[in-house]
Amino acid sequence: MKIYFMGIAGTAMGNAALLARSAGHEVIGADTGVYPPMSHVLAAAGIAYREGYDPEKLRAEAPDLVVIGNAQSRGNAEVEWLLNTRALPFVSLPALLHDVVLRRRDNIVVAGTHGKTTTTSLTAFLLRENGRDPGFLIGGVPVDPPVGNHLGDPAAPFVIEGDEYDSAFFDKRSKFIHYAPRIAVLNNLEFDHADIFRDLADVQRTFSHLARIVPANGWIVLNGDDDNLRALGVFPWTRTVRVGTGAHNDLRVADFAEDAAGTTFTLLWRGAEWTRVRLQIPGLYNARNAAMAAAAAALSLLPREADGDLAASGLDLAPLARFRGVRRRQEVRAARENLTVIEDFGHHPTAIAGALDSFRNRFPGARLTAVFEPRSNTARTKVLQPAFTEALAHADEVFVGAVNRADKLRAEERFDVAEVLVELAARGVDASTASSNAGLLEKLTALVATAPATPERPRVVVFFSNGDFDGIIAKFAAQVSG
Repeated sequence: MKIYFMGIAGTAMGNAALLARSAGHEVIGADTGVYPPMSHVLAAAGIAYREGYDPEKLRAEAPDLVVIGNAQSRGNAEVEWLLNTRALPFVSLPALLHDVVLRRRDNIVVAGTHGKTTTTSLTAFLLRENGRDPGFLIGGVPVDPPVGNHLGDPAAPFVIEGDEYDSAFFDKRSKFIHYAPRIAVLNNLEFDHADIFRDLADVQRTFSHLARIVPANGWIVLNGDDDNLRALGVFPWTRTVRVGTGAHNDLRVADFAEDAAGTTFTLLWRGAEWTRVRLQIPGLYNARNAAMAAAAAALSLLPREADGDLAASGLDLAPLARFRGVRRRQEVRAARENLTVIEDFGHHPTAIAGALDSFRNRFPGARLTAVFEPRSNTARTKVLQPAFTEALAHADEVFVGAVNRADKLRAEERFDVAEVLVELAARGVDASTASSNAGLLEKLTALVATAPATPERPRVVVFFSNGDFDGIIAKFAAQVSG
């Protein structure tokens, strides 16, 4: 089958396109504004795509099926042509994945406001390191496993990142509703995606819908420390393993410690030590991600009707010490004497605060410089502005970039950079902005030149964005490396 991916260079769409090609289909596509790392992944795989959307070219290409990414909407020239002519069948990406890959697999679906990509990668990595050949689809570019997609052995589990965002402009169900979980991993739950959900209760509703389709012989792996997940109640139709730091959890993260080399902690299964773990990746949040992944991987190895004794699964957790993480998740982009530049995909206050707290442990005594781009559909509004201010206050100095697509928002609903800077200054945090991200780069460059870090007070510059920040991350890293 010849499949056309509309928006092929998105991380999920690109990895799905590679997966479809592995399944024997011919893959073509188009996109706009493509940037690394997905552009590099597609190029390395030899998948050609055209820049821009053109109905005449789509008609001439004559695919058997069009997959419409959820970034596409009414007004897109190809979308309008498809609707007007009905010349070609079209589906959402989650629907394609269900029909082509997931329908008959034992699926591990990893959901949550934060940590989905890392936990999905950890689960797939653990199963591979334990001699299994799982399929997986990761909504990012992992270092481990070495690729973001793999069909795997049909008899092995398929691990997939389960996003709560909607499937397409014509299918407003959350993506994960399509993914037929046998094991659902509920990492955490907070209000996000204000363009899709009305409030926290609306987000909780869609997570409860995911929980309802877990079969009786399946499992829900639940973050037992998360109040918003606990509020979903019990799940009497299936079985549950609770994971977290609290004593009430079945799988507990204990004795957590962090330093420049990484983190260490003990996993306790029902009160008894299961194993001691070392991770290279930072933060208590990643320790919990690893514990969630360990629980899901162990449950997938047990017989379907087993009682869920993780310690009896035979899962070897020693490989966790070798796990190197995911691109753009606390990724060091440059390091020289007294200066480290890090890129992070953080676009929610909780994730940003957690990352900055972790950097305090990893770089004791350093001056933390947070550079934040209000880019996501929620971050560019005022909905979470107080929480973003609180999170950024964990840094010593803050640079706030231009609000992405600010002209698309009314002034009263737009993230107010000036207001945030005033609040940060009142908390004793040096804060600045510029009229453009290019101007912000100039300020950062001047800062490094005029106020150089010292051995006694090194500087760590952390960029937080779910996009490419108009290219300034790569440019700044290149400048300080050169």
